[in-house]
Amino acid sequence: MPLKAGIVGLPNVGKSTLFNAITNSRVEAANYPFATIKPNTGVVVVPDERLDFLCEKFEPLRKVNATFEFYDIAGLVKGASKGEGLGNQFLAAIRESDAIVEVVRCFESSEIIHVEDSVDPRRDAEIIDLELAMADLDTVEKRIGKVEQKARMSKDKTALYEMAILTPLKATLSDGKPARLCKELNEEQLEYARKNFFLLTLKPILYVANVSDSDYADLDHCAHYQTLAALAKEQGAECIPVSCQIEYELSLLDKEERNEFLASLGASESGLDKLVKASYKLLNLATFFTAGKDECRAWTFQNGFTAPQCAGIIHSDFEKGFIKCECYDFDAFATLGSEAAIKEAGKLRIEGKDYRMKDGDVVFFRFHV
Repeated sequence: MPLKAGIVGLPNVGKSTLFNAITNSRVEAANYPFATIKPNTGVVVVPDERLDFLCEKFEPLRKVNATFEFYDIAGLVKGASKGEGLGNQFLAAIRESDAIVEVVRCFESSEIIHVEDSVDPRRDAEIIDLELAMADLDTVEKRIGKVEQKARMSKDKTALYEMAILTPLKATLSDGKPARLCKELNEEQLEYARKNFFLLTLKPILYVANVSDSDYADLDHCAHYQTLAALAKEQGAECIPVSCQIEYELSLLDKEERNEFLASLGASESGLDKLVKASYKLLNLATFFTAGKDECRAWTFQNGFTAPQCAGIIHSDFEKGFIKCECYDFDAFATLGSEAAIKEAGKLRIEGKDYRMKDGDVVFFRFHV
């Protein structure tokens, strides 16, 4: 599924270094604002130990991980909502993203310029939130201009429903707060706003605290990280600590050297692995598997998809001609060790068109064309 997260933040907070590490690409990471003018896109492998286990058992000719797209979007500055610092281009790039990964600088350095001349994670995050909120306020006010008279004069049901959503949204955004923090709206109303108003601050968000390598091993005593983590908690968001420089260095190593480096840090997985998994979860994504001698593959779907919809991810003909699917839980396979044992234990299920796929299902689709 072609879903993507946009990496945003102030200039010089480590966005491009992070992007380089994630994709092992070489976009420019210069020590001055606006080094990144056009969004750079990178496709990232989603690490999944379950797929690794399936490959050990099936010994396929090919292994295909699920993938996820990241956009590296140039740094926002104060006034971006009014076009400052190429703000219109940046906001348009964020608008095209399905989720926001906000990188916030949580380290001190006299060698790296800070656009605000000091390190303050809460202030920096609030600058981004404010600029996105002001851009959304403009969108909301324009929408109100279109439906307000219709709601008042003709009592149009849709217009009345929208005004009941737009009015509290305007109040929240006018206070400089993200639309997702509007307490007057229920989930149904927020979902309507997501689908119809396309607001930046209704996109799911994940905060990334870019900490120094020395602080990475002792986050309890990293005041900047704790400040950002507290802000994320207030918003009901997740905060992932990452040392962008360490992750970039890790990305240059082979697998064995990488594992040794991680072991020396006392970590079982890299910060980037955690980031990719968290971004995947942020968009309510899950994974089903197809497994055999030719190929073991992880497929991305959105929670709530039916079996035919998931079949359509593989090929549209699979969805059109869906008959049924044979599936079993990965956990059962991990316990029993083979498909033969799965069948003997009665763990192989036959599911129809109404079945909603679960994360970890191993599936074989039957269809006709």
